[in-house]
Amino acid sequence: MSAAPTVIVACLGDSITAGSPLWDPDPLVRAEIDEPDVRSQWHWWAARNDPAVEFRNHGVYGERTDEIAQRLEGALDGVDAIVVQGGINDIAQGRPIETAAQNLVGMAQRARSHGVRVALADVLPWNNGDERAAHDVVRLNALLVSIACGLVIPLLPFNDTLADPEDRQRMSAEWTDDGDHPSIEGHRRLGEHAFRRF
Repeated sequence: MSAAPTVIVACLGDSITAGSPLWDPDPLVRAEIDEPDVRSQWHWWAARNDPAVEFRNHGVYGERTDEIAQRLEGALDGVDAIVVQGGINDIAQGRPIETAAQNLVGMAQRARSHGVRVALADVLPWNNGDERAAHDVVRLNALLVSIACGLVIPLLPFNDTLADPEDRQRMSAEWTDDGDHPSIEGHRRLGEHAFRRF
């Protein structure tokens, strides 16, 4: 009989958190995936690496940071910590990155006001984006560094973990299936290398 987890971590975000392209926490969405694979979640790999942590997947495909923020309170129920991830859909829709950053800092502050530990995840490179989007990813990630430093919370290095060493504005080909989301190997790298218990 295994011991109960010592830390329960909510994972709140968009399709990167949900597990796209091969997983989604919503069974109705998952039923539309040809060959769903539970390993297409970074937190599945993190839990495998640290069995004392239980992860709860609150990812929703396509959501901007303002939409993610509307689901924060539900994700905080009964957890010790939360990882907040988002921003690429704001960039894809041409929304101001300053607004996305404000939404992310607001979620971090609200979670802390509930006594929950918080970490932010930075934004992955977007292989299918244009030059403007690549620039916005860099700018938003710079704001996230400032936010994490100002709030004294961890910033999980998703971007650096999957960036192609030859072209930092792209994910390495072996770490993405579709240019938008991590492959199973990409999710593995995020769970084993970018996440740390906090």
